[in-house]
Amino acid sequence: MPYDDLRSYLAELDRHGQLLRITDEVAAEPDLAAAANAAPRLGDNAPALYFDNITGFTDAKVALNVHGSWPNHALALGLPPATGAKEQVEEFSRRWRDNFPVEPERRSDPLWAQETLDGGEVDLFKVLPLFRLNDGDGGFYLDKAAVVTRDPEDPENFDKQNVGVYRMQVKGRNRLNLLPVPVHDIAIHLHKAEERGEDLPIAIALGNEPVISIVASTPLGYDTSEYHLAGALRGAPAPIATAPLTGLDVPWGSEVVLEGVVEAHTREAEGPFGEFTGHYSGGRSMPVVRIDKISYRRSPIFESLYLGMPRTEIDYMVAASTCAPIYQQLKAEFPEVQAVNATYTHGLLAIISTKKRLGGFAKAIGTRSMSTPHGLGYCKIVIVVDEDVDPFDLPQVMWALSTKVNPAGDLVTLPNFPVVGLDPASEPAGITHKLVIDATTPVAPDDRGRYGQPVTDLPEMAEWAAKLHALRAAV
Repeated sequence: MPYDDLRSYLAELDRHGQLLRITDEVAAEPDLAAAANAAPRLGDNAPALYFDNITGFTDAKVALNVHGSWPNHALALGLPPATGAKEQVEEFSRRWRDNFPVEPERRSDPLWAQETLDGGEVDLFKVLPLFRLNDGDGGFYLDKAAVVTRDPEDPENFDKQNVGVYRMQVKGRNRLNLLPVPVHDIAIHLHKAEERGEDLPIAIALGNEPVISIVASTPLGYDTSEYHLAGALRGAPAPIATAPLTGLDVPWGSEVVLEGVVEAHTREAEGPFGEFTGHYSGGRSMPVVRIDKISYRRSPIFESLYLGMPRTEIDYMVAASTCAPIYQQLKAEFPEVQAVNATYTHGLLAIISTKKRLGGFAKAIGTRSMSTPHGLGYCKIVIVVDEDVDPFDLPQVMWALSTKVNPAGDLVTLPNFPVVGLDPASEPAGITHKLVIDATTPVAPDDRGRYGQPVTDLPEMAEWAAKLHALRAAV
């Protein structure tokens, strides 16, 4: 059965031995971040972490690394915890293909409506046990929220309501900075609102059931609803409720819901922040969010997402949700595409396996991936391999790179392409040269190299080897 809130998911993780409860007293800094940093280093089976005895807080409950392993991600999708990464990506794509869209279920009495703070009472520090994730962070951050906004030019269009994950720096009791990456829907919404001279209503849902966090970080089309995809992945409608101040649709089972506006044409300094690239992003001028209402469950659980040098929780949380959209979009135009592995640093590097229709086909696939909604801001380096090479098997990929790439003709550099501004190699920020590596066997009219049949472990080869061994023994 799908989970309707974070707590039921944590209970399931606990049942499978994937939740580590730390009852010893710990310091908010640096202990929580240090534990979240260390957990993924335990390997692909790392547990989620739960703290409820934090120095300086009377009733704080903090969950970390909730999606931070393949077993945890599998359980989020209702799969056996032993399901492998490739199989999870394939199942994600299958549910999307076969089930989408599933209309959400609107419910009354949301779990987050038990307590409220309004107006002058609004104080983030009263509700949230805030702490820095990395020593060099410019302050406290909310970085695992489902952030909801609507298109101000078409506010009644449910499909244009965006649910996304964006980092937000706490700047005061009721103020946040927001980082809207230009390729993301919230940046489009804010741009439209500011052109109209209006603030942008916003709802920020913290502590969500696990599929909501996954779909909120999935690069969908502008008029595609994350709630419709959540239902497809859950196998049941996603429960939602109406936020009382903004009227936005938020998850029914959230721990905390913040409501307010992104103030038009208001900017403040934000950052630095330890990012998913494993580097600090510097300070910059970013939009300001004013919080006018806080609704929350009694004794809410604060969930935070640790980011740092991969792999950390974010690399598991966005793995399937990055691979599947790129695969779906390429497959619709090029049925020859077999699989996409974009699990490396949020898809800044992607590996694509494909059959080939004609000479130069692999290069066409690689360049097309860079203009998908996600690839536009990511997909900086794309490796294209043959259909018999598993892009999730790095030894096979390294073999293809070693034996099938001639740099004289197999590297395609695309100058001055857009990339997410958080890429530390971009110069200036947000602009980079992109690279397609053609690691496929050429087909006509391409006449590169002299490729024979690859040596494979075929059953008939083993049979012939046994016969040869018998002949040698007889002689």
